[in-house]
Amino acid sequence: MPDSKRMLVIDCQAAGVSGDMFVGGMLGLGADVTRVVDAMRSVEGYVKGCENLEVTVEDVTRRGLRAKRVNVKAEEVNEVTGLELIAATVSCIENLKLSEEAKRFASESIKTLVSVEAKVHGKSIEEVHLHEAGSADTPAEIVGATVALDDLDLFDAKVYSTPVAVGGGLFKFSHGTVSSPAPATIEILRSKGFPMVGGPIASELATPTGVSLLVNLVHESIRFYPLMRPLLVGYGAGAKDFAEMPNVLRITLGEPLEYQLLRDEVAVIETNLDDVTGEVIGHTMDRLLQEGARDVSIIPMFTKKSRPGQILKIIADRKDVERLSRTLIEETGTLGVRVYPCVRHILNRESISIDLLVDDVKELVSVKVAKDCAGKIIQVKPEYDDVKRVADKTKKNIREITNLIMARAREVLLKG
Repeated sequence: MPDSKRMLVIDCQAAGVSGDMFVGGMLGLGADVTRVVDAMRSVEGYVKGCENLEVTVEDVTRRGLRAKRVNVKAEEVNEVTGLELIAATVSCIENLKLSEEAKRFASESIKTLVSVEAKVHGKSIEEVHLHEAGSADTPAEIVGATVALDDLDLFDAKVYSTPVAVGGGLFKFSHGTVSSPAPATIEILRSKGFPMVGGPIASELATPTGVSLLVNLVHESIRFYPLMRPLLVGYGAGAKDFAEMPNVLRITLGEPLEYQLLRDEVAVIETNLDDVTGEVIGHTMDRLLQEGARDVSIIPMFTKKSRPGQILKIIADRKDVERLSRTLIEETGTLGVRVYPCVRHILNRESISIDLLVDDVKELVSVKVAKDCAGKIIQVKPEYDDVKRVADKTKKNIREITNLIMARAREVLLKG
């Protein structure tokens, strides 16, 4: 489980992300340079045909911003297969003194990259030759990123990321000229449901190695920085120096200012209605909930010409906005809807089942338990349908059954 006391924000919405930029950003946060570089150099002993692997770290400027530039070079006799690349990375990581979470991260990152490359090429991981991705710099960057994260003890932090900029235009690689993002890059993002944004320049900004690290580390994608107190900021420089913008990946380490409350991002969809019947509104609410809306509510109002009307408001996951907006328009005939992003501060909720004995009636009832990030219980509430069922069976009133359930729930929770 992520540590609620620390958070990491990977800001890749301007210049994208690559493996070397990621390592540079981690070094900028204070990861041990010697430990990281030595680990990256050790990859030479595991990649077949790799000789004279060199890793350099230097301070550079990109459009006036100082950043860490990591460069990996090696002499390679032959290309390796995807399976050999996985074996080399995993073997190298296993022989370093790293946490189990670090080993898992490195293994999943290289497997994500290789499996997608194999899919794009229409071959198995045993057959596929990865060309650019099969160079020694790929496992070296994954190992370097893993060691840096482990050195900073960041596998327990909550990790956020902005949508990754993928650039645009055309670029050349081993298979000829393709459009940016590269086929493997967009497939990795697609397979993990990770958001991307084109631009802001016509160049390849996100690499398969960079996004493989990203999708296996990030817990939540966000448009804006969460409420936090920034502690450290690291900048990792890309190889190119663009005229239009600083080619840097910014990584910020901070602590939350959430006062033990969880946070999520939703969308609010709403429209004004003054010419539909109550039956239509009721049916629309049912449809929206069936289609995945988190909540639907009606707010009375007066519209133009003093006509009474309603505001129909929906709370929804952002991925469902277009579909729910369409449902709302089709069901009500409204001419348009308003959509705006919303941040919620929420409690962690879970449902527990408890045995309840009332007179000679024994029933299993569900109780919602709400806790903050520290695990402190804030609210306990029985499910209404269960309360009503027990009340009907025992011929007692709702309030009495609710009190009995609450007392029993507190007893169970104290024992737990």
